[in-house]
Amino acid sequence: MTIPKIGTAVPQRQGKWLKRFAAWLFHTLGWRYEGKFPNQAKMVLIGAPHTSNWDFFLTLIIMFSLGIQMSWLGKHTFVNGPLRPLLTRLGGIPVDRRSPHGLVEQIVDVYQKRDKLLLAISPEGTRSKVQRWKTGFYYIALGAGVPILPVVADYKRKVVGLCAPVWPTGDLEADMALIKANYKAVQGKNPTSF
Repeated sequence: MTIPKIGTAVPQRQGKWLKRFAAWLFHTLGWRYEGKFPNQAKMVLIGAPHTSNWDFFLTLIIMFSLGIQMSWLGKHTFVNGPLRPLLTRLGGIPVDRRSPHGLVEQIVDVYQKRDKLLLAISPEGTRSKVQRWKTGFYYIALGAGVPILPVVADYKRKVVGLCAPVWPTGDLEADMALIKANYKAVQGKNPTSF
């Protein structure tokens, strides 16, 4: 069982026993990693395909098996609710979509205030099949001056691919073509939804 090494710049979780258990579970379920995890303190991680609720559990297993501290966005009324301590510990960042200060600007501000931040986003924005990916993740990375790490969950091969990071240049079309090339011939949990 090979788990990619995590560099010292990457935000990491405490708890060796949980890391070992998650790595064992990842391997027992038949999954394996391909690629290397970049030694970056701040990145936007995009995970696709997102076709099932099971993707959330796979993401947790990935996070714990790698021993990384990953964050995700949640509606402020949800993340700040009664489960706030648990959701915050699991990396939840509350966002207020009603705010006049747009979502991208809110998250860029969070990046500027933190020394380390790995933010995981589904570029599809839904579990249903979409014609176009949402571009918020791109503009967050561009505004924060951080790379985008494409992470592939190929259910057919049971491989989690850690691809080469993409530094956004401002040329959305060219950069998206480069990012999406990582997801060709990949199958989600529900193959017809990607």
